[in-house]
Amino acid sequence: MDNKKIVDILRGTIDSNFRKEAEEQLNQIHKIIGFAPALLQAIMANDVDMAVRQAGAIYFKNMISQFWADKETEPGDAPAFNIHEQDRAMIRDLIVDAVVVAPEKIRVQLAVCVNTIIRHDFPERWPQVVDKISLCLLNPDRTGWFGALICMYQLVKNFEYSNKDKRTPLYEAMNLLFPQLYQLACSIWHEETVDSVYIQKQILKIFYSFTQYSLPLELITNQFFQQWMDLVRVMIEKEVPAAIDSLSNEDKAASVWWKSKKWALYILQRIFERYGSPGFVSKEYKDFAEWYLKNFSLAILETLLKLLDKQRRKIFVAPKVLCQSFKYIEQAIKHAFTWKILKQHMLIVVREIILPVLCHSREDEELWQTDPIEYVHTKYDSIDDFMDPVTAAQGLLFTMCKKRKAILPKCMSFVVEILNPQNNATPSVRDGALNMVGTLAELLIKKKEYSDQICGMLRQYVFPELKAPEGHLRARACSVLKSFTEIDMQQGEILKETVFYLIECLVKEKDLPVKVQAVVALEAVACSQEGVTPFIEPQIRNIVLEMLNIIRETESDEVATSLQKLVCAYTDLLAPIAVDITKHVAGTLIQVLDTDGGSDEKAMIAMGLLHTIETMLNAMEDVPGLTTLLEPVVLQVVAYIFENSVMEFYEETLLLVFELTKKTISNELWQVLGLLYTVFGRDGFDYFTDMMPALHNYVTVDTPTFLASQDRILVMCNMARDILNGDPGEDPECHAAKLLEVIILQCKGNIDQYIPPIVELVLMRLTKEVKSSELRAMCLQVVIAALYYNPELLFRILNEVKLPQAPNDSVTAHFINQWLADTDCFLGLHDRKLSVLGLCMIMQNPSRPFEVNQCAPKILPALLVLFDGLKRAYLAKSNESDTDSDSDDESINEDELESDEDDIDEDGAVYLESLEEKINKSAGDSSFNIQTSIMNDGDDGDDDDDEDWMNEDPTALEDFSTPLDAEDCNIDEFIIFKEVMAGLQEREPAWYHTLTGSLSIEQQKKVQDVFTFADQRKAAAESKRIEESGGYIFNQQTRARPLGHAQSKLDGLQ
Repeated sequence: MDNKKIVDILRGTIDSNFRKEAEEQLNQIHKIIGFAPALLQAIMANDVDMAVRQAGAIYFKNMISQFWADKETEPGDAPAFNIHEQDRAMIRDLIVDAVVVAPEKIRVQLAVCVNTIIRHDFPERWPQVVDKISLCLLNPDRTGWFGALICMYQLVKNFEYSNKDKRTPLYEAMNLLFPQLYQLACSIWHEETVDSVYIQKQILKIFYSFTQYSLPLELITNQFFQQWMDLVRVMIEKEVPAAIDSLSNEDKAASVWWKSKKWALYILQRIFERYGSPGFVSKEYKDFAEWYLKNFSLAILETLLKLLDKQRRKIFVAPKVLCQSFKYIEQAIKHAFTWKILKQHMLIVVREIILPVLCHSREDEELWQTDPIEYVHTKYDSIDDFMDPVTAAQGLLFTMCKKRKAILPKCMSFVVEILNPQNNATPSVRDGALNMVGTLAELLIKKKEYSDQICGMLRQYVFPELKAPEGHLRARACSVLKSFTEIDMQQGEILKETVFYLIECLVKEKDLPVKVQAVVALEAVACSQEGVTPFIEPQIRNIVLEMLNIIRETESDEVATSLQKLVCAYTDLLAPIAVDITKHVAGTLIQVLDTDGGSDEKAMIAMGLLHTIETMLNAMEDVPGLTTLLEPVVLQVVAYIFENSVMEFYEETLLLVFELTKKTISNELWQVLGLLYTVFGRDGFDYFTDMMPALHNYVTVDTPTFLASQDRILVMCNMARDILNGDPGEDPECHAAKLLEVIILQCKGNIDQYIPPIVELVLMRLTKEVKSSELRAMCLQVVIAALYYNPELLFRILNEVKLPQAPNDSVTAHFINQWLADTDCFLGLHDRKLSVLGLCMIMQNPSRPFEVNQCAPKILPALLVLFDGLKRAYLAKSNESDTDSDSDDESINEDELESDEDDIDEDGAVYLESLEEKINKSAGDSSFNIQTSIMNDGDDGDDDDDEDWMNEDPTALEDFSTPLDAEDCNIDEFIIFKEVMAGLQEREPAWYHTLTGSLSIEQQKKVQDVFTFADQRKAAAESKRIEESGGYIFNQQTRARPLGHAQSKLDGLQ
């Protein structure tokens, strides 16, 4: 392969005049053996322009991602292209060296390639990667170290989340590489050049990734671990160069020096949380945790307290470093050993570190003034809260006050001291104190000594701040009120004032962040307080319109969520303005989608707005005529999303179509069915299961109109056909089969011409590989539905169908044998009921095929399996409404620990294991043979039969109901079975004897029990009918005579 030609083609890809031609050339030659290694060599050539090398690196990365792994092909299909093994061998031999010598812009792309190759080829095809990395690390030429570390990081990342038993290849590799990594770290750890610090940071990232989910104690001995912890502490304590002092705080935090400290803190916090906290770790780390706590706590906590002292002295500490320091100390508070170290320092930490962090800062005020919308997103809607030092400081404060006695009173005394107007605290400090109050609200509400004083505290210290000249104080006061909505404000006589002040802040406020906090707090009050409606009702329209304006202006996810809750809580009050609200929400949603740059925040906002529309439809569905008025507004959103292929919101949009079609279907909604078919054809099978609820409505809500158009029936059948003939996975296939079954049962007697292709479709699917019993049962169920639709028609179809593998075999025999063999695979009420009805139709059909006679001895045993399941399913259904969950209120004081007490994770492995040991030890002194084992949620018990007996939840597909599932359906499978058997005994005694002749005594008894159950159900139905018509009768239970071999089988029917 000519490297020069490749370079020329790559150069063409970055020139708009030649791009199309160059891309076509690449498509023509990329499958040629030798192309991929030649491309890699071109990328490594230093005499080629950097832009061309970058283009080549991106193309090479995409090739490796798409075509490296071997692909499976179906028999008869052309083999899929993948890079030839000869080329793969050359690439494996070159790629590590390429990463080592590549400049940063190229190295990033090549690192992804290394990751892909390791994922597919290590260790079987590429064990040499370990030696290649090792040789680079041992080379005294340090220019290759960073690239080698990048490759080692890709190796470790591939196993980062693997179970321990799958990490053996990594452990074998790290047995060689890990000591080398440590020696390299020791040789450069005190160097301060930029290149050295980048290497230090990469070493820390490797250590973190290697130990994040599993700590291999056989590889990392105590001594080796101690050495690593010393390096980590040194990294945290190292001073950063004075040269970066002139940078902005944002640039300081982004510098490699602070990033290195961040990774060091990640390591410390993760080790302590996952492996080093007695009472919170799994059994294998129990001894390590005890050793870690006693041998490392003092030194590490001293290091962290020094770091916090810098924060106290206003010396810059990167936010993520500060955040992880708070989290480590929060975990340490739970242990008596570490609490004794921390106890003397913690009030100072609260006063001089936590409080300032919680205060409104200069940076906050600047953002408030210059970009209030960004302030709202950053402070109230951020999805990165877990990395925010403010959130971490709140967590530390809460845990400290919850877990350690005497801390909460001292903190509250400190807060009251600040909020006392006589002390003239600055607005920023008052904001921090109010932040502390909001953080501790849960504890204050649950503690008797504080709960009685909360209303007075709110009136004295919080209400005045709602009138403060500083906007951030008004916003904070609203936030604090939201934190206390669990209390009974009416009893405390502050409910009216609270609502009044919050509405004032919402309606009359100019500062946007205040309006956001006011509306969120107002929704919390409105949805939680008894007796609040009279205060909310006069302003409900203004409140909702303000919320909509805020959502449109800020696109705030929090406000959108609050609107959803308010709509649910005040449906009746909002009905008169529901159309206006929905128009506003729809307009805002389309605005968000028009400007969506793919950000997670905007996606969350759009999702919230879609949920609000859905909530509105759901809440207003019982208001006469309102859904009809909402429909055109909602259809604008539906059309926008489908026509513009905004696929990330298809699921929610299909839910809107489902809501609109629940009761009636307008002409416009019938047109949406065509749009759904277009979406299905354009965007593939991925959304078929999401379409299913709406498709079910189209079939069942207005069946006559559905049947009036052949195109509508064809749309449904074609979608099901494409799913069953394609390869979308068995869950969509189950849904497709269910759709066909629903159509057959719903349209009984009206679709004769569609039954043959439907039956042939599912039978052909059964001839292919079926991995799950659910899909097999569902395909059989379609044929059973066709049997229920018209037995003669079905048997005629079965006689005409030829199986590809066995064209001379009887399809009828295959079908009936498979059906009877799989009766235990039919689950739930509907599936079993349909099977019973189908078997009853076969038994009583005088023109039944001879294949049925051959299976006769199996029919009643199969029916007994179905009836057994039906009884359990009916019992489970009747018990559903009787099941209430109980919740226990725990006193918050029970969480407080003495100074010498440890916190224990009572759901964690160590606690359960120790409990098991104590029980078994106590049992040793007993005369009874007692053994216990504590089982995790994922463990399987021995008694599978009991588990199967109790597991009678409805199947997911049962939600798609048919006429057989209607509440007023008078078709009872138990009664029909008894009547069929009675009729057969009278009309066809020989056939009756064939069916019953091989029953055991136990099976006869079970049949008799089914008859008894049928009598009970018949009597219950009659009583219900009479009761509903105004009368009532007392039932006399019908008692069936016992069965016996000496007399005619089942003679108790008369």
